[in-house]
Amino acid sequence: MKHISIAVALVAAAGSVASATIIDGTVTGGSAQAAGGVFVKLTVPLANPFGPVDSVGNDNFQSPNLFGFDEDQNITLSAPLTVDVGSSPIPAGTIVASHYIFFDPGPAEHVIGTVDFDSDVLGILTTTSQLAATDFLANTGVNYLNPGLRGLEAGDSVTISGPEQILFDMVASSPGDYVRVLTAFSPGAGEATVPEPGSVGLVGSGLALLWAGTRAGRKSTKH
Repeated sequence: MKHISIAVALVAAAGSVASATIIDGTVTGGSAQAAGGVFVKLTVPLANPFGPVDSVGNDNFQSPNLFGFDEDQNITLSAPLTVDVGSSPIPAGTIVASHYIFFDPGPAEHVIGTVDFDSDVLGILTTTSQLAATDFLANTGVNYLNPGLRGLEAGDSVTISGPEQILFDMVASSPGDYVRVLTAFSPGAGEATVPEPGSVGLVGSGLALLWAGTRAGRKSTKH
């Protein structure tokens, strides 16, 4: 029974791995929608159509699309963190996940759109100073260009439009508009979780241990 308990615990632990991620998004209005803009989730390293490889912030995309990618995941804040949108500050000890959302058209375009996450939105960083202060949450290897020109201008807005959603309404040209979204850790409650590659071996070891223990029990019974 001990072998069985250990194996079950290993399988349960491997299946519990989860992180907070961007789920989807939609461009719902503005000239960007008329130009065929859609939401695109990127993966790191970034494949840039313009500019240096794996970089963002200096006319690297030139598209009517709204873009986003996941930054570092499940970081425990060691100090309270001030945010521009949301309940501020986020208390020390809170586990957060970071996501970068941006609009980088060629000529000036207006975009209205939403981005959805799989966990609650805690806050949004929209100012140059707060984006710089939270770059420690990036940890992606991406080169963030033009740090002094990040953030939103007067007339642009981004709001928390639902527990797990944000709403964009902004006009951008060069070098684009950029914000950072902080969400809560997602435990994957009620959803099937896929073990990470390293966990697959752990599951296999647990099942092997379960098989070995069962076989040993059968042998002792025979004698």
